[in-house]
Amino acid sequence: MRMKTLKRAVVAVALALPGAAIATVVAAPAAHADGCYTWTRNLYQGRSGDDVRQLQLRVAGWAGNRDIVELDGRYGPKTAAAVRRFQSAYGLRADGVAGPQTYAKLYELQDNDCTPRHFSWSEMDDGCGPGGWTGGPLSPAETRQNALRTMWKLEAMRHSLGDKPLYVTSGFRSRACNDQVGGARDSQHLYGNAADVVPSSGSLCDVARDARNRGFSGIIGPGTPDHGDHVHVDSRRENNRDDTANTTTWSAPDCGVR
Repeated sequence: MRMKTLKRAVVAVALALPGAAIATVVAAPAAHADGCYTWTRNLYQGRSGDDVRQLQLRVAGWAGNRDIVELDGRYGPKTAAAVRRFQSAYGLRADGVAGPQTYAKLYELQDNDCTPRHFSWSEMDDGCGPGGWTGGPLSPAETRQNALRTMWKLEAMRHSLGDKPLYVTSGFRSRACNDQVGGARDSQHLYGNAADVVPSSGSLCDVARDARNRGFSGIIGPGTPDHGDHVHVDSRRENNRDDTANTTTWSAPDCGVR
């Protein structure tokens, strides 16, 4: 742990130095912050690569009203805007450039398994059986990646709502689990794209309204049958595997979300 912290400090210092020093560190083997991922260069509009995609994953919940951050590895205007919102929300300089301060906050928020610190793989896995991310239409790896994006969006929602706990009552479901609980045939839960959420305090409507700014293209809550005790959120616009792709469906009429 001491060596890991030292490596991370070296990277952070180098990121703040002029170009020649940055190039030296980028060429060096990457260290691993928090056992997950370390950025080794500043990112801004025009840059591309897996490091951009890793950043997009973690700021997906700061997409803004009725928008999403595509995980395409290209640092465009949407990514820059999401980074600015993230920076502003955590009291950082909101310039849309991902550098040492932005990365430090992300390291603080992520656990060693890459999940945000207030959510876990276990609460997002199949709640009807042994789990394992199997039994859905996607590979386990694809399903886990979708679930990870969902958790980072929920982390943004949690912070936006005052850092009060949010509880996931249903995440990924296998086909068998989905049938068992009476889920829709094309449920986004099958893809790891969805979570049913209840707040520890505040109202379900607070959750439904805030979800509009968190990159969720599916919101179903109070006023919709069978959704009076939770809010369903999903990323159906980002699902290219079914007929709901590229659509936005909001239905929480009691909360003014439609």
